[in-house]
Amino acid sequence: MRIVAGALRGRTLVAPKGHSTRPTADRTREALFNVLEHAPWSPGLQGRRVIDLFAGSGALGLEALSRGAAFCRFVDSDDAARDAIAHNLATLKLGPRAEVADNAFALAAPRERGTFDLAFLDPPYGRGLAEPALSHLADGAWLAKGALAVVELGAGEGRIEAVGYGILDVRAWGAARVCFLRALGTGRGSSR
Repeated sequence: MRIVAGALRGRTLVAPKGHSTRPTADRTREALFNVLEHAPWSPGLQGRRVIDLFAGSGALGLEALSRGAAFCRFVDSDDAARDAIAHNLATLKLGPRAEVADNAFALAAPRERGTFDLAFLDPPYGRGLAEPALSHLADGAWLAKGALAVVELGAGEGRIEAVGYGILDVRAWGAARVCFLRALGTGRGSSR
């Protein structure tokens, strides 16, 4: 696994040992970021504040940092995943632009630390974790108005139903289906 593009292009990443995580494939990550950098509805990555939920190795957030994001909060409940992220951050010398947490919502309230412009959610496939996590982000006002949320699901999973978000695009790459959503505002709102 490696950084696909940006200032850290080609740098190798470590993944957590064991089978508790499923890193996003390099090709899927490359396609996903091409959409984020070129879609007419995307503001790009430069200077963005990012939160990477179900982060695993941190590959999505690290890719965003390589491509110009200003900051990323990496969140994973697995100790091995947090250790892998910390190792990757240290190796890539990105520590000042990131933090690692085991619970996204137990940390400082967004008004104290700033909201996020982009959220990555890559939960384990088939466990129904994406919608509750999106609800927590919306209900807690963790995302800036108009922020993007990128959700990776298994190709066979049903349509995502996320109150407070509008669906911008859905793409299928291999075993993954990636949904690009826009946060409609703070707190609960209507969805499309």
